[in-house]
Amino acid sequence: MFKDHNFANQRALIRVDFNVPIKNGVITDDNRITAALPTIKKILADGGSIVLMSHWGRPLKDIEKKPNLTLADFSLKPVVAHLSKLLGIEVQWADDCLGQDAMDKAKALKPGEVLLLENLRYYKQEEKGDVAFAEQLSKLGDIYVNDAFGTAHRAHASTAVIAQFFPGNKKMFGLLMEGEVKAAEEVMHNNKKPFTAIIGGAKVSDKILIIENLLEKATDIIIGGGMAYTFFKAEGGHIGNSLCEDDRLDMAIELLKKAADKGVCIHLPADSIIADKFAADANCSSALSNEVPAGWMGLDIGTMAINQFKKIICESKTILWNGPMGVFEMEKFQHGTKAIADAVVEATKNGAFSLVGGGDSVAAVNKFGLADKVSYVSTGGGAMLEYFEGKVLPGIAAITG
Repeated sequence: MFKDHNFANQRALIRVDFNVPIKNGVITDDNRITAALPTIKKILADGGSIVLMSHWGRPLKDIEKKPNLTLADFSLKPVVAHLSKLLGIEVQWADDCLGQDAMDKAKALKPGEVLLLENLRYYKQEEKGDVAFAEQLSKLGDIYVNDAFGTAHRAHASTAVIAQFFPGNKKMFGLLMEGEVKAAEEVMHNNKKPFTAIIGGAKVSDKILIIENLLEKATDIIIGGGMAYTFFKAEGGHIGNSLCEDDRLDMAIELLKKAADKGVCIHLPADSIIADKFAADANCSSALSNEVPAGWMGLDIGTMAINQFKKIICESKTILWNGPMGVFEMEKFQHGTKAIADAVVEATKNGAFSLVGGGDSVAAVNKFGLADKVSYVSTGGGAMLEYFEGKVLPGIAAITG
């Protein structure tokens, strides 16, 4: 366990996820950096030193598409000043993740010092999971700490392959990764019933695997967002211009049948807030979700659906929320997502375990200032999704075996 390990006089090589939005050299959202701070601070407090490695963007793929870009456009260097400020110490910089300079700087670190390496993805070997590349990286530290849950679903050199070069007691999860894994396991393997999964977003096809896996675990599955209209159309309803995957209608019927066979209740929104166009200034009305008039589209769940979903959520003991209920980025269509967020907070207050995972639902709880009022907010969008689809995540398997 990370918290029980004493890092005094040890050089920890930490895989972090510092793939943060940077515009004109300025970090516009530092959530992923601040999420790694507890792990970094614990090692420094113990009297250890740290070598940080991360990827940023997709330099080689993007340069291929846009020849006017260079590797310098994908540098992690802007993170140095920001991280130095957050830690209150001067973070050192190596302008390569490999080579003599990186090795010399890593070896010269004194207890309490931090070195950040340049973008791992400057090398194609990182994404290919190259063993020799991973071995070279491993020489930069005495102990390997994986704290990058957001990349745990990738079998890359720095996230999965590298662990084999460290003995069992010299490889571990950081506090962020530990928290993510614990929260995910709480929902999938140690859940208390009723267990409600709230699944939103645009497409059924994006969430099919997660819904199928949840049919083995959940008692109730709430479906909102654009994907709900594929189900309504599949059942013969009228959905106007609402989002619909016409090639997934049979799949929607099959999912409803599977759920019924397993005794899992799938709840679709009874009514919708509808608009005459996809725009912030659209004219709005409401309709039953299976009776949307021609020329109109559903962009949020309606009052009946909110009341219906709130009741289910508030009676739950375990809650997983992945995906918004509507186009919450536009003020007119954020009411449903906000109401669901409030219901999840209320259930949490009453003792339920609630996990919010997946980019848009995380963005929603942050937007409404409710992130600290649910049990856990995941930083790993794709990784969390794959975990709930029942897949083995290489970054986790590399440590746990």
